[in-house]
Amino acid sequence: MTARNSIIPVFVPHLGCPNDCVFCNQRRISGYTEPATAQTVKTAIENAAALSPKGTKRQLAFYGGSFTAIPVAEQTALFEAAKPYLDDGTISSIRLSTRPDAIDAETLARLKKYSVQTVELGAQSLCDKVLWLSNRGHTAKEVEDAAIMVKQAGFELILQMMTGLPGDTDESCVETAKKIIALRPDGVRIYPTVIVRDTELYDMWKAGTYKEHTVSDAVRVCAKITKLFDEAGIPIIRMGLNPTEDLSGGDAVGGAYHPALGELVRSRMMLDKAVKLLDGVEPDKRIVLGVNKSDVSKMIGQHRCNAEALKSQFKLKSIKIMQTDINSGEIKLLSLD
Repeated sequence: MTARNSIIPVFVPHLGCPNDCVFCNQRRISGYTEPATAQTVKTAIENAAALSPKGTKRQLAFYGGSFTAIPVAEQTALFEAAKPYLDDGTISSIRLSTRPDAIDAETLARLKKYSVQTVELGAQSLCDKVLWLSNRGHTAKEVEDAAIMVKQAGFELILQMMTGLPGDTDESCVETAKKIIALRPDGVRIYPTVIVRDTELYDMWKAGTYKEHTVSDAVRVCAKITKLFDEAGIPIIRMGLNPTEDLSGGDAVGGAYHPALGELVRSRMMLDKAVKLLDGVEPDKRIVLGVNKSDVSKMIGQHRCNAEALKSQFKLKSIKIMQTDINSGEIKLLSLD
């Protein structure tokens, strides 16, 4: 039997960040305000160990800030708190998120010493104009250089990108995705921009200098870049911000915040495939489409939106979606009359 995998998150909100990116308010985004301590680490690991089934493979994860930009003494204290649990097998490894400009050879050697397996880099964009307008404080080349260093040092590399940042277009997001693919990460996270209270982006939006990146915008562009990542064999491990009490309670005032954004994107991709499949179909037809069992709801769409869109676009008398024995992501025209 394959061992279960489990992530034990420890949040280090805004620790180590030398910049206030226009979109960022880590307290509201992560729901955490207090900095992580050695006791935080111990409590998180022991609670997870007590609740997870025997045989679970656990990985400690430092999220929410630029971990390697924290003073070295503080990094070491957190690593040392985890070390006994690494030694006795309670956790198998560590992952962390950080900024591309907080990576160098000395830092990577320290991470290796403390059994860090996965390094997540917040690339956000590989367009220098977008990075500058977002006040990221680093260039696209620094992202690329850091990613190469992480890979060459033997770490698992995850790259995080955003869509809908100031200055972004569908084309710049697609170009960022293509450049990320060229770096061959082990996975990606895609975070469409959300307007959060108490951020510079919120002020820009209120002043009319930033145009909201809506859920509809995010679904459109993410469908394009998801197709690229799928074709390149690069897993998307998260799409959209994790729902939190603060975000769902009103701190997300605009932008692409949706608890099931990934499902919407996959549904849009199924619609796009169906449109291509039905190209040239004459009006007034009754059709039946077959999809994999896992894709039935995606093909139908929320509130039957995909089915109704196809019916309207192709002037169909009726459309039916059925489960059939084909691969996930595929669509087959089962009946046309």
